[in-house]
Amino acid sequence: MSAGLDARHVRHAFGRAASSYEAHAVLQTEVASRLLERLDGIALQPMRVLDAGSGPGAGAAALHARFPDADVIALDLALPMLQASARHAGHPPAFARVGGDVQALPLADSSIDLVHSNLCLQWCDDPGLALAEFGRVLRPGGLLLFSTFGPGTLHELRSAFAEADSAPHVSRFIDMHDIGDGLLTSGFRDPVLERDDFTLTYADALTLMRELRAIGATNADVKRQRTLTGKAHLQRVVAAYESFRRDGVLPATYEVVYAQAFAPAPGQPRRSAGGEVASFPVERLRGSRR
Repeated sequence: MSAGLDARHVRHAFGRAASSYEAHAVLQTEVASRLLERLDGIALQPMRVLDAGSGPGAGAAALHARFPDADVIALDLALPMLQASARHAGHPPAFARVGGDVQALPLADSSIDLVHSNLCLQWCDDPGLALAEFGRVLRPGGLLLFSTFGPGTLHELRSAFAEADSAPHVSRFIDMHDIGDGLLTSGFRDPVLERDDFTLTYADALTLMRELRAIGATNADVKRQRTLTGKAHLQRVVAAYESFRRDGVLPATYEVVYAQAFAPAPGQPRRSAGGEVASFPVERLRGSRR
């Protein structure tokens, strides 16, 4: 059962944004830094590292700097992002670049010591499948470290669009508790989840929308409106967003979830959050689409 995201649209949107992404990805850069800080207290000397959903390569370069003896692989769905990452890879390249989907990783079982993924999971049609793939490619005891957006993200923009029509315009994001359940069900052990709330401010709603487009974060819902948004319709959205204005600026909220967990030993059973051996409905990992 699909979560309702158009993978072709996701690939196209991020490919189109490859040249403008880093100039506008202020939040993504800050989250990337905080995510890497979570490695500070972990004794880890990986031989092979995967940066899943690597974008223009800054994260892969940072992983190479931290683990200079490791083979680092930057994997992304959008070819233009991988092409743009050549600037961070340098000569000779600090990391390999591989095109691929995190829901079907082109990597062998138990071949990776550290899977790192910054703000990628929310763009997966099936986040549960992505977690299962991370578990498949990790060696026993290997570390998964990722960030993703929680359900409070862009709630102002979602509300403003809801005033204009009933079509989906902003994604619904995964709840932190469901992420934890999904990690346990995929066989991971000792999961640790934390949350940060960020508020970015803008002079007007159109500036926010242009920034989202510049980083590729556009509406990928398969039920999205396929025609151009009319001027009058857009004005209704902008006017509705004005109800959130405080101190002369408009807020845009981002709920960021950080997660880390270790891959199980061979043969270790998969368990639900309650501790019993059980099957797990993948639908629980999918954001609400109400």
